[in-house]
Amino acid sequence: MERYHDTCEFPHPFVHQVKLSTAQRIRVFIMASVLFPVRIALASVCFLVLWGLARLRLVGLSREERRSRPLAGGGGWRDRLFPPLVWLLSRAVFFCLGFLWVRVKGRRADLREAPVLAVAPHSGFLDMLVLCPARLATVVSRSENTAIPVIGALLEYNQAVIVSRKDPESRKRAVTQIKERLTSNGYWPQMLMFPEGTTTNGRSLIKFKPGAFLAGVPVQPVLLHYPNTLDSVRWTYKGTTWLETLWYTSSQLYTNITVEFLPVYTPSQEEKDDPSLYADNVQKLMAKALGIPATDYVMEGRIPVCKLGGLSLPVDPPARMALGLLHKAGLGASEVEAVLYRLADWCRSAAQGWKASSQELASILGLADGQTAISLCALYSKALYSKDDSVDLRQVYSSVAPISGCVSFSSTLHTAFALFDKEGRGSLDAGELSGLMGALLGVPQYETSQLHTVASSNGQLTEQDLLRVLTTHPTYQRVVNEYLKPEEAGSPMSYMASANGKTTVNNNGTMQNGNGIPSSNKKAD
Repeated sequence: MERYHDTCEFPHPFVHQVKLSTAQRIRVFIMASVLFPVRIALASVCFLVLWGLARLRLVGLSREERRSRPLAGGGGWRDRLFPPLVWLLSRAVFFCLGFLWVRVKGRRADLREAPVLAVAPHSGFLDMLVLCPARLATVVSRSENTAIPVIGALLEYNQAVIVSRKDPESRKRAVTQIKERLTSNGYWPQMLMFPEGTTTNGRSLIKFKPGAFLAGVPVQPVLLHYPNTLDSVRWTYKGTTWLETLWYTSSQLYTNITVEFLPVYTPSQEEKDDPSLYADNVQKLMAKALGIPATDYVMEGRIPVCKLGGLSLPVDPPARMALGLLHKAGLGASEVEAVLYRLADWCRSAAQGWKASSQELASILGLADGQTAISLCALYSKALYSKDDSVDLRQVYSSVAPISGCVSFSSTLHTAFALFDKEGRGSLDAGELSGLMGALLGVPQYETSQLHTVASSNGQLTEQDLLRVLTTHPTYQRVVNEYLKPEEAGSPMSYMASANGKTTVNNNGTMQNGNGIPSSNKKAD
């Protein structure tokens, strides 16, 4: 199966793989064998002392006191003793790991000038070195990090805003907390945020999340540069693991980093009223300063996507990987067509519901190899954030049919429309449209209101209206003409590039992971 990554002018930002020649591998192995254990041991000692200091600073404070008021700036013993020690030990951790010098360009704005520092590109956990020149500004962190030994204590010491990406209520509380801190008129310390929200390979800036810009206060953009021969610090969605990142970085005599503080960006009234516009404009400014593209890529949950008209188009389309699994299982064009018709009939009957386990899926598809069905379920479970091994058959049929070359798009849409028109009204509401588009594209769709408004006539969205918009509207027809084209005729990654303003051709080969699911794990450079 053809792959679509990495030779784009706007490269896939979620994959990074360190590639070494044989001579480089030998050198890295020799150097790391000596330096890695020594550096990790020294950094661990610093971390343990940091953990003790973090705990001591919080002694005698209730949970409510730790969250309701800032510990810094009070002038007491907690403020005088611990921050300088924690700052020195934090810098010592990175010194031990090989960051012997930190070059700083520009001037860090004080709290009154810019309540928030927006840092990009975000490459990995080693980016936290930026906290040293930022004087340990408070951060925003995902809730999973609080369970990591030492790190959890340091986040509590930092009075970080903690957010669970899986809990909508947690996200709402975090937004409220961020706004309160940024508009506290200097009561709370300066905040440091990575607006990309995830790590990338640094070849482009992905779409900024609006969190740092919701309060409408001035921000100071901060750029991170790693001017090294070996680009070892990046830890992304696919490619080099966090342990390899440490291994390669520790194998170098030293690792260079430059922290560049740009002038404070003061938003216009229009930007204050529209945080997304504010975020986009700061993204473009930072991308220009870095000399890299500003793109519409974003990570939604565990899935990297590109945004178009509110729709989320997956970088690694589950449907194309699913079709590759069917071909690998020995199904030719005629067998795939028969499988799709069986799926459509099963979905229409809905006697047993639309969900199927891997065993049921193997039976429906007529697969002798149960592993293929397990891999298919795993593929869609990941895309849809499901916790079990079942799969919604509407998702499989609707996403695979149009790219298979066996079923026309209009026929696929007709079947999918009927499956999501639960009450048989001949029209879809916003929630049903979200489900249908999620099935066609293979990943959840959260922002289909724009499409619903464009496609609706007289307040109703009919099948004919939706087909018309998806095949003729200047924005949405690209989903059908390029993204949902049969495999032989087009590729979604060529669409991804053109969606960001360029058109490119890609010809990478397919890689397989341990579950037999195609991946681009080794195609980063």
